[in-house]
Amino acid sequence: QVQLVESGGGLVQPGGSLRLSCAASGFTFSNYAMSWYRQAPGKERELVAFISIAGYVTNYADSVKGRFTISRDNAKSTVYLQMNSLKPEDTAVYYCNTSPARPGYWGQGTQVTVSS
Repeated sequence: QVQLVESGGGLVQPGGSLRLSCAASGFTFSNYAMSWYRQAPGKERELVAFISIAGYVTNYADSVKGRFTISRDNAKSTVYLQMNSLKPEDTAVYYCNTSPARPGYWGQGTQVTVSS
């Protein structure tokens, strides 16, 4: 059974930092590129960051470039998202999934709220 379990979200002030984690199980994590996605209230889910299978290639949405860093640990079947200089517009539920995303793999996500 495939499971993606996101954690690390919370309430943070503008300019603050959070580190999200996504633990994968039920599939061969090291065979898949991974991405972080987010969905803000009233908006469609969007791709935030991408990392290749071995981690050598990363890409970011323009809105987070220079502030977010994606990484992975294939030995732990975990992908991370380091988020710095957070802005109120980063408020959303954050999800990880393969890239491209597989519909049946979505987890519950982790809520990130940026507010003073």
